[in-house]
Amino acid sequence: MYDIIIIGGGAGGLTVASGAASLGAKTALIEKRESLGGDCLHYGCVPSKALIEAANEIHAARNNSYAGVEASGEVDLGKIMERVNRSVETVQESDSKERFETMGVDVYKGSPEFLGDRRLEVGGTILEAKKIVIATGSSVNKPPIEGLETADYWTNETVFQQTELPRSLTFIGAGPVGLEIAQAFARLGCDVTVLEGGSTILKKEDPSIRDKAMEILSREITFITEARVEKVSDGGKKVYYTKNGKEQSLETDKLFLAAGRKPNTEGMNLTETGVFLDDKGFVHVDDTMRTGNPHVFAIGDVTGHMPFTHVAGEHGKLVVQNALYSLKRKMSYETMPWNTYTTPEIFHLGKTREEVEEAYVYETRLNEVDRFVAEHATEGFVKIITDRKGKIIGAHAIGRGAGDWMQPVIAVMNRGGHIKELSDMVYPYPNHPAALEAVSGQYWRLKLFSGIAPVLSRRYLKWFL
Repeated sequence: MYDIIIIGGGAGGLTVASGAASLGAKTALIEKRESLGGDCLHYGCVPSKALIEAANEIHAARNNSYAGVEASGEVDLGKIMERVNRSVETVQESDSKERFETMGVDVYKGSPEFLGDRRLEVGGTILEAKKIVIATGSSVNKPPIEGLETADYWTNETVFQQTELPRSLTFIGAGPVGLEIAQAFARLGCDVTVLEGGSTILKKEDPSIRDKAMEILSREITFITEARVEKVSDGGKKVYYTKNGKEQSLETDKLFLAAGRKPNTEGMNLTETGVFLDDKGFVHVDDTMRTGNPHVFAIGDVTGHMPFTHVAGEHGKLVVQNALYSLKRKMSYETMPWNTYTTPEIFHLGKTREEVEEAYVYETRLNEVDRFVAEHATEGFVKIITDRKGKIIGAHAIGRGAGDWMQPVIAVMNRGGHIKELSDMVYPYPNHPAALEAVSGQYWRLKLFSGIAPVLSRRYLKWFL
């Protein structure tokens, strides 16, 4: 009998396994793949960022002729992917099976099936535990498009094994993952088209951020919005879609499927355990990450809550406490940030302007910040949203490295802080976070240099100075 069994060796599952084993719990981890690490390591965060960096380096070399740098010739995609996979292999060392076994975790390979609310069968072995955690993640969603089943398309699970760079590449879907990879291939030299069923890209972003991102990315990518893909033919080289009620088509060398994710819940026999799924197949959990079965928890993408690696990690930390010590600590997403790693990066924290009825908005353009001016990276801006008392309720930015220099806002907002706290910080000149100094300075200008304050100041200076 184990104290805890974790199903899935991705970011969330590994967090629970290492935490539980470190606290002395008898722990088992089940993973169906040969290697631990999950989608983030093998098909997502790590390889995509390595690809983006390589693409940005090539793009910069091709476009820095003003500095006397000239770069031409075809890109060797095979060599780029070798570099990408070396990055994966390096990170894999810290997520190895041997490392977790050294911690005291028993690692089983296979796809488990529930035999009861606390019993599992994997590879012919019966396992029992006091608590079980489902951390099986998600996989590529394949929409019901005619001809797709026989088409030769790429996904985030297959792209990093490719060695031939196509002349043209068409993406179905304009979510963050698709956009990151689309821009990378555009910078490698592909003619990239993105088909999006909605009226815009990045639907969850603040409208002004969304509009700016569309403006910038459209210089490298062709976007066709409100396009409903009906079918593909010729092995995926011809795509038929409907726009404004008219059927249109385009030809492409390669098709890339980026139409969302689906939860990995099939084949586990969850209906026999009291674990409930929603209409899309995601595991239903409460704020403590418990399922309908009090002995079973679920974390990460499989729950449908904010499908990001850092969120799965936070889920894992919470579940270690709740599962092992029967606590009821709750998960909150109000101050959970995310970042889209296009160029420029897009940072999101808290509410957008359209989600708040009454709000105060403070905004600074990056061309007003000396460090960005010095680096010729002035395209973008930062926006802070507060309530009438100045408490930060949202923060958004688009700009080079935004995911890094917006980090102080997360700390302030996590403790329910005021925008003036950003102004109180000291920013070594000239750094990138000075954008926060500039935007928070607007709060003081509004307070001190408008209304009654300057009137009283003039009177004081007149009579007492």
